[in-house]
Amino acid sequence: MMIGESWAQIGSTIAGLMFTLATLQQFFPHQLRLSLQQFVLASLQQFSLVQKLCDKLVNLFSPYIHITFPEYSGYWSNQAFDAIETYVGALSTTKASLLKGSLVQNSKALVLTRDDRKVCDEFNAVQVWWVLEPSPTSSSEDKYFQLIFHRQHRDLITGSYLDHVLEQGKAIQAKNKQRRLYTNNPSENWSSYKKNLWSDIAFESPATFQTIAMDPNKKEEIINDLVSFSKGKEYYMKLGKPWKRGYLLYGPPGTDVTGERKKGGPKSNEKETEPENEKTSKVTLSGILNFIDGTWSACGTGRIFVFTTNHIDKLDPALIRRGRMDMHIELSYCSFEAFKILAKNYLDVDSHDLFEKIGILLKETEMTPADVAENLMPKREKKDPDACLNSLIQALEDAKEKAKLKAEKEKNIKINKGKNMKFYAKRLLF
Repeated sequence: MMIGESWAQIGSTIAGLMFTLATLQQFFPHQLRLSLQQFVLASLQQFSLVQKLCDKLVNLFSPYIHITFPEYSGYWSNQAFDAIETYVGALSTTKASLLKGSLVQNSKALVLTRDDRKVCDEFNAVQVWWVLEPSPTSSSEDKYFQLIFHRQHRDLITGSYLDHVLEQGKAIQAKNKQRRLYTNNPSENWSSYKKNLWSDIAFESPATFQTIAMDPNKKEEIINDLVSFSKGKEYYMKLGKPWKRGYLLYGPPGTDVTGERKKGGPKSNEKETEPENEKTSKVTLSGILNFIDGTWSACGTGRIFVFTTNHIDKLDPALIRRGRMDMHIELSYCSFEAFKILAKNYLDVDSHDLFEKIGILLKETEMTPADVAENLMPKREKKDPDACLNSLIQALEDAKEKAKLKAEKEKNIKINKGKNMKFYAKRLLF
C-alpha cells in the first residue's frame, strides 16, 4: 500500500511539473522560459528512481539541444574549450550583470570580464547560451562549456556558428599572445633533470617598422614580403614546402645586431676568467642547417628565421643560399631618407633649415644610423633641435676629414710601397 502511494505521489508530482513545463513553453518570454525550464528539469532529476524516465521525457518535450565541450579530451587539453573560453570571455561586458576585475601582468589598466556562469550570444538573429559548469565526473577543478540552442537552428549552430566561435577565439588568442624571447641552455649546465632546456623572457621591444631608419622603398618591400608570407600557408602546402622563410640582414657595424666580440684582442695578456666550456661556440654549421631545414622545420605553424652579420663574405654559401635565407637585406650607411626618420623619432621635427646641409654631408660621408642617432640624442631634458642637428653636422664633418686623411695615408703607403719595390728590383738587376 505504501509503495503504491509513493508511486502515486511521484506520478502526481511529475504530472504537475510536466504541466508547468508545457505552460512555460506557451506563455513565458523566451529567456525567462529557458531559466524556469531548467529549474523544472533539475527538480525532476531529484527523483533517482525516475532518472532515466526524466531523461526520456526531457528529450521528448524539450525543444533545446545541449552540446558539451570538456576542458580535457582524455589526457590532452581540448583546444576547442580554450578557443570557446577566449571567445565567451571577449563578449561585450556592457550588458553583463556580473563583472570580474583583474590586473593582468604587464598591464597598466584593470581588465573587466564577465563573471556570469551563463552568457547569451546572438548569431544571424539566433540566440544561443553558453554555460560554464564544473565537471561532474572529476574530483579536480575540470570544467566544461555547454552550448544550448533551439533544435530548429541545429544546422546553423553546428556549422557556421561553431566555425565562427573557434575562428574568432583563436584570432583573439593570437592577438593577445605575449611574444617571448627564448634562449637555449647549454647541455653542460643541465646538472639535474629538473633544469629547463630553454629559458625565456617577455619580448617587449619598442621598435617598429615605423621607427626603423631605413630607405622607405626597401622597408615597404620587406613589409610586403612579410605580409605575403603570413597569408601563404595554403600556397606553401600546395607546393609541398614547409611554411617558413629566412631573412639575412647584413651591413657594416652599427647597422644591425652584432654578437659579442673577444675582449682585449690578439695581443691581450689579460687572464681568461670564463670557464673552459664557455670559450668556444657550441653552434655548428651542421646544427644550424638541421635547425633550418631538418624534419623539425616541417612541423607546426609558420616560422621566420632572421640572421644578422657584419661579414657576409665570411659566411658559408650553403647557409645563405635562397631557400634558407630567402631574402638578403643590405643595411648600409645612413641615407638622407633614413636620417629624416631618425630626426622625427628623436627630435620630433619633419623639416629644418639644416636638413639640406646634412643631406649633402651624408652623401659624402659614411656614417651608420647608430652614430647618427647618437648625435641626435638630446643631451638635456629639454629638446633643442638646433643644437642636436649642429652636433650631427660637426660629427659628419669630422668623419669626412678623418676619411680624407685616411685615404691620403693609404695612398702614400701604396706609393712608397711601389717605390720600394722598384728600388729592390734595380738592386737585384745590378
